[in-house]
Amino acid sequence: MLRLCVSVATIQHLMGMKIRPCFSLHRKLASFHRAVGAVRWRSSWRPAPLLTAAPVRALIDEQISIKGHFLPPSSPVTVCARMHSEDGDLWEASAHYNTNADGTVNLTRDHSIGGSYLGCEPMGLFWGLQPAPGAREGLRLRKKYVDTPYVVHISVLDGHVSPSKAQGAELAAVTAERWYMAPGVRRIEIRQNTLVGTLFLPPGPGPFPAMLDLWGMGGGLVEYRSALFASRGYASFSLAYIGHKELPGPRNCLNVDDSYFKSAFHLLQDHHQVCADRVGMIGLSYGVYLALRTATQTGVKPSCLICINGPVGSTIKLSDADGRTENIESFINNKYWENDDQGHVTFKEFSSPANLDPESKVKIENITCPLLYIEGEDDLNASSTENANLIEETLRAADKSHLFTRLSYPGAGHLIEPPYLPNSRMSLWRVKPEKMFTLWGGHLAPHAAAQEDSWKKMLHFMENNLRR
Repeated sequence: MLRLCVSVATIQHLMGMKIRPCFSLHRKLASFHRAVGAVRWRSSWRPAPLLTAAPVRALIDEQISIKGHFLPPSSPVTVCARMHSEDGDLWEASAHYNTNADGTVNLTRDHSIGGSYLGCEPMGLFWGLQPAPGAREGLRLRKKYVDTPYVVHISVLDGHVSPSKAQGAELAAVTAERWYMAPGVRRIEIRQNTLVGTLFLPPGPGPFPAMLDLWGMGGGLVEYRSALFASRGYASFSLAYIGHKELPGPRNCLNVDDSYFKSAFHLLQDHHQVCADRVGMIGLSYGVYLALRTATQTGVKPSCLICINGPVGSTIKLSDADGRTENIESFINNKYWENDDQGHVTFKEFSSPANLDPESKVKIENITCPLLYIEGEDDLNASSTENANLIEETLRAADKSHLFTRLSYPGAGHLIEPPYLPNSRMSLWRVKPEKMFTLWGGHLAPHAAAQEDSWKKMLHFMENNLRR
């Protein structure tokens, strides 16, 4: 409420100083009240535009509610998100809305009519992030340092505009943090018995169910999925096996054998804060082959397996029976590779069951635990559908159909990751001897839907097989 201060002189002026008759006083008071009312009406005000995000600090797989208040009623606005990757590259997304008659916009309820996505998509500003105009070619958003968050600047702009052309149009803004590590999660570097990896433990004494986490031939040590598993109550060990400076060289070969992966599994089993009989494995891409291969080794009995878009064997020729490979250059110049009209490479035929080295194929009939296979139908990097079919047929023939669960997602590509992360349909694969860009597949909206749905069902699968 606006408080109006009026001086005695003003009152005297309004009343004309002629107040002798009582009826004249009443008329003057009425005139005064009308004048004050007019001043109040002319001085009415509206709160400044406000943008809220709740919660402002959340795990990467949690939805947040974004709302705009005190905006121009029934007017066009643009809500946008901007953030810098750890490499300093700018990523952005935007969506066009029309405010409601009360001057609000609510991304959980309202529909975008343009921009990075269409329709009601509460988390579209996050999975819709793409490199800003003028960015380097072939970028892929991946978190390297899980003990720090992504910091996202969210703003509402006047009109339907592009974020890069919106100078001076910002009406309100808020900053949100997106984390992989919940408070209390412990990150422990593992460098023992030749193993190179990172163990994540949930808060508390345990013991916890656990997952061995294997990624693809891109190599290095990828920690963010394991960190998120620990944030959800599972101990998780992310294991490096190729392309890491602390592994045996050369870096263009798989120089660790089956015993390396068995040792990693047993390290988890033997940890005093892990339930020894509740350890599962997850693999993406080539990590699927390694998870399946390890699960069928003597002395390894996982409680469950999760396979995401990967093969049952290897096209890279094995240099020995224990799974080591020859020089990966044979993989780089493989005859099964195909190029699109822009020169981008697809590995799809490379992992077709018909093209796999027969000696490398896993004996799927020896699988003894529940297996969840997640398949992106637009995978341009692996023959996921054909490999899923082979696993399903083999288990059926072995009278083990009850062990197999299959999730298939139209429009989803190879890189099915935790939810609300943007998909890269293509990215830089290598720099030397010349730049090479690989196709992963997937379209933004259906891929985002696949990530959200598969993550929920993955956690449910783990709950059923590791906690009960």
